Amino acid sequence: MAVPTIISQLVNLIYNMVDAFFIGRTGNAYMLAATSLTLTLVMMNVALSNLFGTGGGSLVARLMGAGNEREARNVSSFSFYGAIALAALYASLVGIFMNPLLRFLGASNETISYARSYTLIVTVIGGIPSILSLVLAHLLRNTGYSSQASIGLSGGGILNVFLDPLFMFVLLPKGQEVTGAAIATTLSNTIACLYLFYAYRKASKTAPLSIRPGEARAVRHESIQNLFAVGVPSALLTGLFDLANICVNILAAAHNDLILAAMGIVMKVERIPNAINVGLCQGMLPIVAFNYSSGNRTRMRETINTARIFGLIVSAFSIILLELFATPASRLFLSTGSGNVEMALTTIGYAALFLRIRCLASPVQLINYHTSFCMQAMGDGKSTLLHAFVRELVFYIPFMFLLDRLFGEIGLASALPIGEACGAAFALYLLHRSIQRAES
Repeated sequence: MAVPTIISQLVNLIYNMVDAFFIGRTGNAYMLAATSLTLTLVMMNVALSNLFGTGGGSLVARLMGAGNEREARNVSSFSFYGAIALAALYASLVGIFMNPLLRFLGASNETISYARSYTLIVTVIGGIPSILSLVLAHLLRNTGYSSQASIGLSGGGILNVFLDPLFMFVLLPKGQEVTGAAIATTLSNTIACLYLFYAYRKASKTAPLSIRPGEARAVRHESIQNLFAVGVPSALLTGLFDLANICVNILAAAHNDLILAAMGIVMKVERIPNAINVGLCQGMLPIVAFNYSSGNRTRMRETINTARIFGLIVSAFSIILLELFATPASRLFLSTGSGNVEMALTTIGYAALFLRIRCLASPVQLINYHTSFCMQAMGDGKSTLLHAFVRELVFYIPFMFLLDRLFGEIGLASALPIGEACGAAFALYLLHRSIQRAES
């Protein structure tokens, strides 16, 4: 379950990393800063997809474990149409309030035009296929079709690798690289969504998956409550993570655009080990949910412990690699062979420094992801929600503002490992409490 999910997470990460990589070939730090601040709007798609993807998917897995496949079909259909409605609402709101929103996120006069172009195409025009593809992948994964979900998301990412340079450097004129990257990303998302829809329809012949409106309307009120009990905390968990990144961008932009561009590079590189660990946890979730509902507590505990051990191993290796290769990793996203070389070198220097500090958070981030997914699998939405709020609003974001004020940009980078460590300690307490309740 985990291996194809990890692959899809990594390749899905390419959607944003490829854009930054090719934009970095221009040597224009302002273009890179613009895509960095719009990343939070793009990643909000992930948060919104978790509402019906994680909430609906984990409920479908629990209903399958309980032998109630008819209601599982109702829930899957309800999740499908709910995702479309939510995506349309989000795209509309971003489109209406785009300019003040981008200014709030830290867009300057030098970056606003690039940020506006990217947001319009990727978030407003491409919002529905982006969110719907993630939800379809969640539902497929939770009914045992992890490989199909991986192929859909991975295929879109691979396609983006080829379409980005085509639109950026061949089809559109110089100076329109950000627009070209946005068109390539939206087209890749749309094709991935079409494939996942095909795979979903095919899987519905043997799995409890559906897009029939009548089955969506037939979903029980109790099921809707259970879906939102897990989906809302999961969406808020990712949404609060994005809120924290928004705060990082605002504080970084207050220093200067080069700090903002450097932090944008770091937040892309550090997503690689995070994507592996999130994929591991997503592969774990349906197994934990199924065994929780079927009463097999021994296998449930074994699955939880196995995922935690492998996740910590991944985190340890990531720290070693990023400490050793922070500068080369940062250079991948900004060329020093074109544009303003002095500006590019300064940005890379900041990025390497920030990366060496922030990568230390990887093990405690794994603990936070792991415990949250475990509680979602057991249907403990209240603990998941509590963890999300405490992790971001009590620990990380306050540390961010405090340390930035005391130590400047070094303090801003240091807030991540400190805040995540405090959140992980609280998460372990919540998970222990949830398991005790499950076994009582």
